[in-house]
Amino acid sequence: MTPEMLDRLNPFRDEALKRGIPSADVERWITSTARPCATLSPDGDGPVVGQFGGSLALPAGVPDPFYPLLATIDCAAIPGEATDIPLPPDGQLLLFGYPDLDHPLWPGGGSVVYIPSGAAVEEREEDPQFREDPEQQEIRDQYPQGQLRLTINVSLPYYGCMQLSEPPYQRPLPGHPHSEELCAVWMDTVDRIASGGPLQIGGYATDEYDGESDPLLSSAAENPEGWVLLADWYTAIEGREGATVHWGIRREDVAARRFDQVRASVLWNP
Repeated sequence: MTPEMLDRLNPFRDEALKRGIPSADVERWITSTARPCATLSPDGDGPVVGQFGGSLALPAGVPDPFYPLLATIDCAAIPGEATDIPLPPDGQLLLFGYPDLDHPLWPGGGSVVYIPSGAAVEEREEDPQFREDPEQQEIRDQYPQGQLRLTINVSLPYYGCMQLSEPPYQRPLPGHPHSEELCAVWMDTVDRIASGGPLQIGGYATDEYDGESDPLLSSAAENPEGWVLLADWYTAIEGREGATVHWGIRREDVAARRFDQVRASVLWNP
């Protein structure tokens, strides 16, 4: 994190101190948790770094993805300082996902495909199984389309407690006795610090998970520090209001370009 990025958190600092949180705890929280993230939106003045939608083209040896194509990200267009994830310096990341929890045939989730720069690709038929059902077709028809522009933001955690199996059932994060209060401050000040957008690369997810049922947190439980949020899509789709799709991955898998190891999950709170 650059000093300039950390300075953006001054409204957060000021509000935390106003609420009586000790300065040392505030600075320790910022130092240990603040992360850069890339906010992608059709609006804004930033450079174009990808697009929503578009035709699907993949290398010959890549299986047809199960989920619909959401977005294509140009890795070379995203500066290294935009995230703290070791993203590829070139090539494309294709995000696939569907915002549902309990459809009996097509459960929600997602996947990611990385296409190296210069790789030969061929056109594919896209997610025919999601177009056979009128309800699924209606959702697919609302997937966003168009270019994505970059804004580099700073991100802090939205949730600051650990779940316990016995009373009191949750506690502050280790080393941060005011973690829950600090997260509340962040939720009250984030709109003055970071711009919003439908797609985010890196940083922290905006939604809380149930660690017992969520596949990403279940996978991360053994080594939570190794897992990062790769991408976060707030859908804003009629019929799926409040749904968010998250793609998580281990840092080591990003560095090794093992994007087949992505774990995706959906939170939908209608």
